[in-house]
Amino acid sequence: MDALSDVLRAVRLKGAIFFDVHAADPWAAETPAGAQIVGRMFPAAENLICYHAITRGTCWATVASEPPLLLQEGDVVVIPHGHAHVLASAPGQRGVHDVSRYRSPNELELPVAITIGDGATESAGFVCGFLGCDARPYNPLLASLPHVFKVSDHADGPLTAYVKIALRESQQPRIGSESVLGRLSELMFVDVIRRYLETLPADRLDWLAGLRDPYIGRALTEIHRYPAFHWTLEVLARKVAMSRSAFAEHFTRFVGTPPMQYVTSWRMQIAANQLLSTTDSVMVIANRVGYDSEAAFSRAFKKLVGAPPSEWRRRPRTEPDASADPLQGEAPRAAAPDTGSRISP
Repeated sequence: MDALSDVLRAVRLKGAIFFDVHAADPWAAETPAGAQIVGRMFPAAENLICYHAITRGTCWATVASEPPLLLQEGDVVVIPHGHAHVLASAPGQRGVHDVSRYRSPNELELPVAITIGDGATESAGFVCGFLGCDARPYNPLLASLPHVFKVSDHADGPLTAYVKIALRESQQPRIGSESVLGRLSELMFVDVIRRYLETLPADRLDWLAGLRDPYIGRALTEIHRYPAFHWTLEVLARKVAMSRSAFAEHFTRFVGTPPMQYVTSWRMQIAANQLLSTTDSVMVIANRVGYDSEAAFSRAFKKLVGAPPSEWRRRPRTEPDASADPLQGEAPRAAAPDTGSRISP
């Protein structure tokens, strides 16, 4: 099991929504902050990932305080932390801040066709995709992604093919379209992340860059393949043929946390997922992530999450949030792992 696939599975990535936008100059399309709409679209999700695939023409994307980003046909821009943003025919333009169009997939006929702008001739076209996922207790992928990034594809590339299939669903609706579009959204995001990983500079240091490092990538794979194993620093270092000190330093430089802290954080993410998605007892879940004692597991869980397992299981889901100026609002980021002492399995 590779670490990226495991993270995408454990944080409950779910895609479902597509908008097919036709724009005529001058125009602007504004997406509210994810905190305001994620509960409307994905009631069980904490974080909203947005992406826009440019199918025709050019446009500009403005995300929070980032400089405007020029987009051309074949580009896909990703806003992984749900920041409010604007796509427009020119930088500085603002669109209508309307949260009512963002609804659960079963309330919409997908993809949703939208026409914007005052002009008579279409100048740009793009497809918007949305995904929901968990940000807490630990999502190392989100933590390693910037506010916004873009990747590019050629005319016969896989990203373009995904978009064409999505648009075909709107022109020739068939039974199961909602499921097809959900999977397409997820596939596009995975492919975009892989392309982004391939473009990272050699000196990049974060969890995502660590996946391609021969030592850290192997260590992450082992941890994700066997999360309940009684890992120690010595065992992990031996797995990747490094000394304890060199491995600990190398791992921390890439991932941002020491190896054993990462093991604990990842175990708590798996446990948090299972607490929400199953009715299994806390003890059963504790055993699955490497704890023989429910008390030790509960202490570790509360230390990272801020609540005991039973309380986490009962907690209300994400509520919409409001912001005076949506472009200035900050979306919630993946929680940083606790820096406390290691709890052995």
